[in-house]
Amino acid sequence: MRIVLDAMGTDNHPVPDVEGAVLAAREWGDEIILVGDEARIRAELGKYDVRGLRLEIVHAGQVIAMDEEPARAARVKKDASMRVGMDLVRDGRADAFVSAGNTGGVLAVATLCSLKRIPGVQRPALTTILPVMNGQVVLLDIGANADCKPSYLYQFGVMGSIYAERVLGCTSPRVALLSNGEEPGKGNTLVKEAFALLRDSSLNFIGNVEGKEMIAGEADVVVTDGFTGNVVLKTIEAVAKMLNELIRVEVTANPLTMVGGLLAKPAFRRVARRIDPFEIGGAPLLGVNGVVIIAHGRSNGRAVKNAIGQARRAVEGRILDAIQEGLAAFAHRGT
Repeated sequence: MRIVLDAMGTDNHPVPDVEGAVLAAREWGDEIILVGDEARIRAELGKYDVRGLRLEIVHAGQVIAMDEEPARAARVKKDASMRVGMDLVRDGRADAFVSAGNTGGVLAVATLCSLKRIPGVQRPALTTILPVMNGQVVLLDIGANADCKPSYLYQFGVMGSIYAERVLGCTSPRVALLSNGEEPGKGNTLVKEAFALLRDSSLNFIGNVEGKEMIAGEADVVVTDGFTGNVVLKTIEAVAKMLNELIRVEVTANPLTMVGGLLAKPAFRRVARRIDPFEIGGAPLLGVNGVVIIAHGRSNGRAVKNAIGQARRAVEGRILDAIQEGLAAFAHRGT
C-alpha cells in the first residue's frame, strides 16, 4: 500500500508529520510518501533510524495556510503539498491521502481540483469519529455543507453506514438522524423530509436521536447538516476540555483530594485514553473519488500514525467501490 502524507499539515509541521510517518512505516510496512518542503522533511527524517523503511519524499514548494481562503488557494497554489499529494492519488500513484492541514483546503483541493466527487454523490461529507459509551459513532456532516437538501442527508446516511461497516467493523450499523426529539414528527422541514427517505431505505435506520442518545452510543452513524454538526462537534470538544480542567482544579484543591487523585490516577488515564481523539487519528472525507483522511492540526506523531491507519483500513475496505455500489439505488430518487 502507498499512502501520501501531507508533511506540512500539522500546526508544528513537519515534526509530528515525519514522526507519524516513521511510526506507521515501522508498524505496517507500507510505503509512506511525504509531500512538502524536501529540505525540512529530510532534516527531520535524519533524527530517526529509517533503515529498511519505505519512505519517499516528493517536494512541494507551497502550503495552504490555515488563514487562507480555501477555494482560491486550492486553485492558485498548484504546488501546494495538499494538491501535489492528492494528484498522486488521482493519477494512481498512491492509494490514499492524509493531512492535518486546513480542512477547508483539503475539501477544496479534493472537490475542485484533484479528485472530484464519486459519480452519483451530490455533496461530499466531512465526518468525525466520536468516542461514546461502549464504542464509537460516525457523525456527518460536520462542516462541508451548511445548507442541505433531504437527499444530501440520505446520501450521508448511506456513506456513513458503509464506512462504519467496511472500516470500523460494525455489522449492520444503526443509522440515526439528529433531531430535537426522538419522535418521527420532530425536527424542522429538512429533518422530517430526510426522515422519510431514510425510513424507506434499506439502511438499518433507527429513527431520530437527540444529542444525549448519540453520546450514550445508541447509534453507530448519526446524520445531520454541516451547520448543526459543526456546532455539535465544537460543543463536545469544549465540554470535554472544561471537564478535564475542572477535574484537575478540584483534585489539587486540598491535600485530601490530592491523595484521592493519586489513587484514582490509573482510572483517569484509562478514561483519557478512551476519549483521546489522537487514538482515532483522523476521519474520512466521504464522497470524493479517493481515500482522504483529515486529522486535527494539533496532532502529535501518534495521531498522525493513527490517521494513516484509518487510511489503510479505508483502502482495505474498498470504501470507494462500496459507496458507488451503495448509491446506485439512489439514482432514481432525484434531488
